Amino acid sequence: MPVTYPPSNLAAIDAAHHLHPFADMKKLNAEGTRIIQRGEGVHIFDNHGRKYLDGFAGLWCVNIGYGRREITDAVARQMNELPYYNTFFGTTSTPTTLLAQKVASHAGARFNHIFFTGSGSEANDTWFRMARVYWSAVGKPSKKIVISRKNGYHGSTVAGASLGGMKYMHEQGDLPIPGIVHIGQPYWYGEGGDLSPAEFGLKVARELEAKIDELGEENVAAFVAEPVQGAAGVIIPPETYWPEIDRICKARNILLVTDEVICGFGRLGAWFGHQHFGVEPDLAPIAKGLSSGYLPIGGVLVSDRIADVLINEVGEFNHGFTYSGHPVCAAAALENLRIIEEERLVERVRDDIGPYFGKAWAALAEHDLVGEAVSIGLMGGLQLAAEKSTRTRYVKPDQVGALVRNHALANGLVLRATGDRMLASPPLVISHAEVDEMARITKLALDAAWKELKS
Repeated sequence: MPVTYPPSNLAAIDAAHHLHPFADMKKLNAEGTRIIQRGEGVHIFDNHGRKYLDGFAGLWCVNIGYGRREITDAVARQMNELPYYNTFFGTTSTPTTLLAQKVASHAGARFNHIFFTGSGSEANDTWFRMARVYWSAVGKPSKKIVISRKNGYHGSTVAGASLGGMKYMHEQGDLPIPGIVHIGQPYWYGEGGDLSPAEFGLKVARELEAKIDELGEENVAAFVAEPVQGAAGVIIPPETYWPEIDRICKARNILLVTDEVICGFGRLGAWFGHQHFGVEPDLAPIAKGLSSGYLPIGGVLVSDRIADVLINEVGEFNHGFTYSGHPVCAAAALENLRIIEEERLVERVRDDIGPYFGKAWAALAEHDLVGEAVSIGLMGGLQLAAEKSTRTRYVKPDQVGALVRNHALANGLVLRATGDRMLASPPLVISHAEVDEMARITKLALDAAWKELKS
């Protein structure tokens, strides 16, 4: 039976009591909150019964789609057996232990240990401390600085927001904290100028080498980046970028950290984004697709290089959370990974639905409002442009992106707008027909926005 909530004035109650993340609350309260009531497959339904195709998988996370009773049954069993216990003081639970084994089985030979957290933001805080502890333990305590990228996103905790390169986040709360510096992003469309994508990829990657030289190799602990920038707009790096980054990190003896919070668990057609790009990180934060968003859980993949030192040299690592390895969340994640394995969703993204989505998405590049249409696996980015041939963008990019997003929503499709880039990231279980529907509604939204912009 569906859950029912008696109050008919939920939006008013929300406005009176609920502060939303990343929201202008005065504006939101004036417009009214959209109440999402239920989900089924790749669709969500609001409290007025309106149906939307969720082209964004919640927040990059509902990989197996909505309404999977297998997970709710697994959660109920675990709630009845052991609803909570901690992983402090030499204890653990059965699902937590088995989840660590299961995640490691897909992470590659380098990763045999996982440190659990409650979210991707916590996971980024965790590896940040872990990297500094590692270098101190091996006799290089001066290696503390972390290099990140402008316009990258690594969560919204103090450390996570500092590691990210979002200027608007840094402006609130006096960020970034000391010890974090930023270099350029591999955003060819917006910043590549007259260089080819391959030339630009090498140029931006080598900013890392120059920054290490400037700071001193003896002072740099790590470089962190998302395999594909998510919140920045699905920015897919040129093919020359990641091999050069991998080379530089190895040559300069700094840790490579790939933020897999979005790209992990099949989104790119591989279990993890670093596997898709063929690089070998030392640490990798994970979350989102780990449980398909059914319950909050995250973690850090810890390479043997780091784990061996933590285990044999550090002694007590004074870090952790009340909900690290929460047994109910772990049970949900275990069942989620079983479904991904059994339904071969990673392979499906790689061999079937990913290429199908890519073809449908690429066709949108023909629209007068679209400068480029790029995709990888089941992630897509549409760059809106005022003039296609010169890559000229609109003066007010946020307004243009919001215009397309709102027209899509009015026609029953959830897309995300980051400035003047439209983002898509549907559940991995989306069908061919549902991809066609996504493309159809996206074109309708582009048509409507183009008509308004011309007038």
